[in-house]
Amino acid sequence: MKKTEEIVDGNTAAAEGSYIFSEVAAIYPITPSSPMAENVDVFASKGRKNAFGDIVKVVEMESEAGAAGAAHGASQGGALAVTYTASQGLLLMLPNMYKWVGEELPIVVHVAARSVATEALSIFGDHSDVYAARQTGMAMLCSQSVQDVMNLAPVAHLISIASCFPIIHFFDGFRTSHEYQKVSKVPDEEWIKLLDKDALNRFRQKALNPHGNAVTRGTNQNDDIYFQTREAQNLHIKKVGQIAKHYLEEASRLTGKTYAPFVYYGDPNATEVIVAMGSVTETISEVVDDLNLKGQHVGVVKVYLYRPFVPEFLSEAIPNSVKRVAVLDRTKEPGSDGEPLYLDVLAGLNQQNRFDIRVVGGRYGLSSRDTQPKDIKGIFDFLKSDNLFSGFTVGINDDVTNLSLKSDDDYVIEDSTVRSCLFYGMGSDGTVSANKSAAKIIGALTDYKIQAYFQYGSEKAGGVTVSHIRFGDNNIHSEYYVHEADFISCSQDSYLFRYDMLKSIKNNGIFLLNTSLSKEALLNTLPLRVKRDLAKANAKFYIIDANTVARSLGLGRHTNTILESAFFYLMDVAHNHPLISYNDALNKMKEYIVSMYSKKGQEIVDANIKAVDMGTQGLEKIDVDPSWADIVLASDTKLDVNTYKGYADTIRRREGYSLPVSSIINNGVEDGTELNNSNYDAKRCVADIVPHWFKENCIQCNQCSLVCPHATIRAFLLNEKDMSGLSNEEKTDVLPAIGPKAKGLNYRIQVSPMNCLGCSLCVDICPGKFDPKTKTFNKALKMVDAKGEYIHEEAADYLYRHVQYKPGIFPAGSLKDVGQMRPYHEVSGSCAGCGETQYYRLLSQLFGSDLMIANATGCSSIYCASTPQTPNVTDEDGNGIAWANSLFEDNAEYGYGMRMAQDYKLISILSIIQKYKDETEPELKDLLNQYVLNLKNRDLIKPILPKIIELVRKSNSDGIKQLLSFKNDMLDKCVWIVGGDGWAYDIGYGGLDHVLATKDDVNILVLDTEVYSNTGGQASKSSQQGQVAKFAASGKKTAKKNLALLAMAYKDVYVAQISLGGNMMAAIKAMKEAESYHNGPSIVIAYCPCIEHGMKGGLVNTNRAEKEAANCGYFPIFRYDPRLPKPLTLDTKTPDFNKYLDFVLSQNRYAQLSKVNPDEAERLLNNSKNDAINRYNDIIRFGTPTEENEEDNKEVK
Repeated sequence: MKKTEEIVDGNTAAAEGSYIFSEVAAIYPITPSSPMAENVDVFASKGRKNAFGDIVKVVEMESEAGAAGAAHGASQGGALAVTYTASQGLLLMLPNMYKWVGEELPIVVHVAARSVATEALSIFGDHSDVYAARQTGMAMLCSQSVQDVMNLAPVAHLISIASCFPIIHFFDGFRTSHEYQKVSKVPDEEWIKLLDKDALNRFRQKALNPHGNAVTRGTNQNDDIYFQTREAQNLHIKKVGQIAKHYLEEASRLTGKTYAPFVYYGDPNATEVIVAMGSVTETISEVVDDLNLKGQHVGVVKVYLYRPFVPEFLSEAIPNSVKRVAVLDRTKEPGSDGEPLYLDVLAGLNQQNRFDIRVVGGRYGLSSRDTQPKDIKGIFDFLKSDNLFSGFTVGINDDVTNLSLKSDDDYVIEDSTVRSCLFYGMGSDGTVSANKSAAKIIGALTDYKIQAYFQYGSEKAGGVTVSHIRFGDNNIHSEYYVHEADFISCSQDSYLFRYDMLKSIKNNGIFLLNTSLSKEALLNTLPLRVKRDLAKANAKFYIIDANTVARSLGLGRHTNTILESAFFYLMDVAHNHPLISYNDALNKMKEYIVSMYSKKGQEIVDANIKAVDMGTQGLEKIDVDPSWADIVLASDTKLDVNTYKGYADTIRRREGYSLPVSSIINNGVEDGTELNNSNYDAKRCVADIVPHWFKENCIQCNQCSLVCPHATIRAFLLNEKDMSGLSNEEKTDVLPAIGPKAKGLNYRIQVSPMNCLGCSLCVDICPGKFDPKTKTFNKALKMVDAKGEYIHEEAADYLYRHVQYKPGIFPAGSLKDVGQMRPYHEVSGSCAGCGETQYYRLLSQLFGSDLMIANATGCSSIYCASTPQTPNVTDEDGNGIAWANSLFEDNAEYGYGMRMAQDYKLISILSIIQKYKDETEPELKDLLNQYVLNLKNRDLIKPILPKIIELVRKSNSDGIKQLLSFKNDMLDKCVWIVGGDGWAYDIGYGGLDHVLATKDDVNILVLDTEVYSNTGGQASKSSQQGQVAKFAASGKKTAKKNLALLAMAYKDVYVAQISLGGNMMAAIKAMKEAESYHNGPSIVIAYCPCIEHGMKGGLVNTNRAEKEAANCGYFPIFRYDPRLPKPLTLDTKTPDFNKYLDFVLSQNRYAQLSKVNPDEAERLLNNSKNDAINRYNDIIRFGTPTEENEEDNKEVK
């Protein structure tokens, strides 16, 4: 048997192993498990055969509940079914899992284990989801590493088939699912030889079949037999454990690695042992080896078969010498007397009469909290102490209930054979992709073992990423962050001022910085801390201007290929122990570039190959002055973590690990609350170019502020008092405001350069002023070097925060009027040029002080609420957006509940008024009558409400004073339900449809990107035919769901489709009309260009894409208002469908179809165009044209 070596992550390993024995894969995206399903979809689209010589049937469902149901049906129909999920997705499958177990069906679920949402959502890993499934009775197999996943994924299927029983195969989300390792792969044929064909045949024969097995299942049982039937499964379940043990032994034989339900590793005469499962056991093994070399007697029990939990197998694994055991659980179960694995081990050892062992349990690593060797050492020290207790925690500082163990901060495991690297990047600059490539190249060109792990936040783009790479001669078991690096790279020079990254550099290490600053300018601004750390480490310091090179090649902010090339160069010529030949690395990089980017077009391939060759261009060594080592730093001002600002700033500095439990309580955020007004002050300084305003070319249209996704460019009207806060230079950089009511005011466009993301949408939309001499339009905005603009940040702080916004000077609802409104949504964590946040910002300007939002999980929930930052702000009166997220699947119901709460309180208010108004004073009675008559008209209520409250306080009527307890509820709230197309078209459609069917006053905004954006671009029912997306690797074969038409079918729902670049005024009107529509629900569907679309030129073309999508009929824009005699208004002329294909082919999601599916590309794209024509005609047929554009409301043939 010849094994092969591959460099893969855990998800890919699971997909590889699961494909062999699967026939039907029912899938749905959820982080971090989605890549498993994506890979299986790709395998199937390329015609890969499974063990039975067939291509796996891959079906994307509308939710995880749907995927579970489809797997259930497939299995009852006699097919081997598989699915992939995590976290809330696993919870949605639980009802079906009870059925699978009861019906004894061989269904396999691969889980990248992830935190379940509690006080907050977290995409990161722990075992709370799989523990929640343990009561279903599913068998559970745990992999501890990427190598285990490769070995045990097929084993899970073999166990399931042989036992005819469902099984969960799980491994740690991110730490294992997204970690790359060089692993050995057993040929598929070897696993196929182990297939129990008799068991498979029995399963096939048992399947429902009207021709040979016409039976009835899913029956109802009464109290007389239900209990006995449940107990009748005991023998079957007992058999599962034995079958699992057998196949784990077979896996040991094939792989050479020891597998069993419980595997012991350590001193055969150990006295202290840790029991755990998941990736932490690799770290524990490292510590065990180190401590035993130093004379201790310790060990670890790795749990592979968690269910069925067989105490006999556990006892056999634990040496007789063991006296004390610590059981680690990666979850917290409030209110229990211990976490699951601890209780299982405690009960299991008691059953086996191991009463001489003291067992304690504790928690670690929740939500991927890094567990380091020093923490494991602390547990072993604890086990030797006289103060044992259960419920301990490791890796945190619990200064409230004092349950945390002290870690040994001086404990480090040194291995001179391993080299470590850290790469700091920004989400979407390509750093992570480059390091995946680098790891593969090192693995391909050397015999080194490789480990690559990537640390990032939940944001789709713009957040800090840190790539941790290790390579060495032996297998790497270090399942924790790199803390001592031979090489550190930083792609954003602003990080030097924010993060203490060089504390991790080893002696004689290399530091590479990407910066546009000259050597002299850099040395003048380099923080003293950085200079000192470089000198103390005797580090070699290099700089390169990859930003300029990337822009010159048309790569935008993607500096990754340039920096990867520089890395290989420096590791060859500058490192004490050269890694690999730079020329060999270059050739391999180019080979990978062709493989990775060919789908994106030859232009992208060529640009990246040029970037590789330019990887040393401008590379400059900076001499490190040895005297810097003597720099004495002023003591840092210690942040007061018991204030929200100190708490938030600590997290922003990437020092959140240091926060004690008390800081959470003292800031009142233990329930997951975030305080508004936090994002603006972050000033991340991540753009290298930002817009500069040239007043002489400005026509004061305000369009720049209306397209800015992040509200970092704003228009101001300034009176004399406002002007006093500006510098003398800035006072001259204004224009006389244009407009009859603007007389005497000055006009200024103000950019916040430190918060701007440099997307340049404002420059793109700027019409400029016509120059009759040159007969050209000179734009009022131009992109310039960001650092030179930082001097204007003080002006932005003053204007954004201290100058009163002045709506009402221009015609109500006009572009100029909206441009003068305060944005209550600013500086979000969305991508530069994001198509979603344009609408969010606009919504906040129109209704922000009264806005209550229920937001579905997805991109919008992440950029709106990634602790400690939220873009939501309050005004000088303390009013602003009240925002909350529940789940992905229930957002419509969640928002509907918010509306019900408001309505209930309004009814209570009206009841009090009706009961007591006649005993109030005349002035108050008159105002109360006005209030009742205009209850839903906030514009009329706002001016009189303060007076009402004042008079109620003074009233002689004690009854009317009950209104004081409702004083913040008397103004009706503007309730909006917001989410993406994955929610609205798929997982949440049932709830959405129910809310649309009510008569209640709720508003819905669908941010339609036509893919699941946050999970990585999987197809949704909003995706159009011919679109290549994840889960549609060969192009989507079905038409886009016409959600607008479905809503219109209710006849009493306000419906609009909007595209900001297509018609700004129509977008404003739609939102205002939707909010004013009180006869029932309203829904506004907004076209949102997304980074996943692969637009040529990138998101700088968001405005143009929005315009072209509307004009060519790809996304027709209209308003349907049931209040009007002729409800339908089109907001563009009749679409020119002749331009349809030109539009779609300008986006890589369609352009690559000819490469991935050349046989069907033309047919699918023509079908897509016909689908669009049919959708448009369906809208026209349904609605009645308004007179103002009746000529344009004609069907297209």
